[in-house]
Amino acid sequence: MKFPRNARMFRGQLDAAPLACVLFCLLIFLLLALVVPIPGIPVHLPEAIPGETGVDGPTVTVALDAGGPQNPNGVLYFQQQIIGETDLLRRLKEAVKKSPSPPTLVVLADKKVTIEQLNRLTRVAAKAGIKDIRQATLPGVFDSSAGPKSP
Repeated sequence: MKFPRNARMFRGQLDAAPLACVLFCLLIFLLLALVVPIPGIPVHLPEAIPGETGVDGPTVTVALDAGGPQNPNGVLYFQQQIIGETDLLRRLKEAVKKSPSPPTLVVLADKKVTIEQLNRLTRVAAKAGIKDIRQATLPGVFDSSAGPKSP
């Protein structure tokens, strides 16, 4: 069965105004995307050590920011909300009671966090009954431990 062709070649002049409008809109979207802040707390994780593995079993995640002059002990975040040490202790105890096996505390600590701030968090976790504590890191770009694979 043959269908009649209705498509014809465009032989008129192109108008630059619609193209300019589209490019102008794209430019506005790009500039607005640069100006609008990204929601959340900027936590810059350290680079990973090659060969490290993940965590098996239940986990509890706590983020730790370095803070500033107003808060030298750092800022704790649990479930994307700022939390104090006493409330964190209570919530960690609840998490330990609910999990069938002892959970692992995964700490999302900023690069600028001091050892004292990490030790304070470790003491809170120990009071809650969490013994295994791991620090989250960024994955490496290339795994240097894996050599070329032989056939």
